[in-house]
Amino acid sequence: MRGDIVVHKAETSQREKKNRFMRSVLIGAILFFFFSLYQLSIDYGRLFSGVWTFLQTLTVMVPPDFTYWREVLAAALESLQVAIVGCVLAIIIGFGLAFPAAENLTPHRTISWLLKGFASLVRAIPTLIWALIFIVAVGMGPFPGILAIMIGSIGMLIKVFAQSIEEVDQGVIEAMQATGANWFAVIVQGVIPTVMTALLAWCIMRFEGDIAESTILGAVGAGGIGWELMHAMRLYRFDQAFFVALVIFVMVFSVEFVSNRLKMKLKHT
Repeated sequence: MRGDIVVHKAETSQREKKNRFMRSVLIGAILFFFFSLYQLSIDYGRLFSGVWTFLQTLTVMVPPDFTYWREVLAAALESLQVAIVGCVLAIIIGFGLAFPAAENLTPHRTISWLLKGFASLVRAIPTLIWALIFIVAVGMGPFPGILAIMIGSIGMLIKVFAQSIEEVDQGVIEAMQATGANWFAVIVQGVIPTVMTALLAWCIMRFEGDIAESTILGAVGAGGIGWELMHAMRLYRFDQAFFVALVIFVMVFSVEFVSNRLKMKLKHT
């Protein structure tokens, strides 16, 4: 009885410490928010005047200009190709590196730590920055866009693939090892069939993000429809820009619609 009371007091004390910490974090975040509003000196008058300017711009955008529809659709196809090639390469590389990165399958914890550290490093740098780096290295065009999509996706896929692998029941791995199965056999016969559905869902989710990012990369010269949008905006051809924006919306919406259907099918398999 006395032991139960001691345990209860310890749990209560730990819960109170956690609550105090969360309150401190929340108060700190609120204070920093208001400090940021003051420090940034936001001009709200410009916000309201900007709304009026935006409404005036909308009148110039309508109706959209379909004159250069061939060029715009070709650029949209290029963005789609950049996203597909970059994402597929990232899936292949991320899939191969996820198994030694997973703590329950890694040959050595140092290997797991190094691979996860590499994944965190490349994730910390936005894809747009990677595109600028590769433009300097290999020049403008779709190739730096592919490399940027690939590197950005690898960091995320190694992390989520490794997490899915680490969730595999350790009993399955130990049972196969007890039968004399080597590391490769454990992965192929035991782990992959267990995690394949989860990995496919992550691949689909990542491809959705890559499609959205590929439309932006063109703005910095990495190929695709983003370049057409920036070109139209620089020339103040807002009617052309509106048509490009419509194509981007249809492309992204279509990919998300198809990917959602695929994810629903995966849930029922």
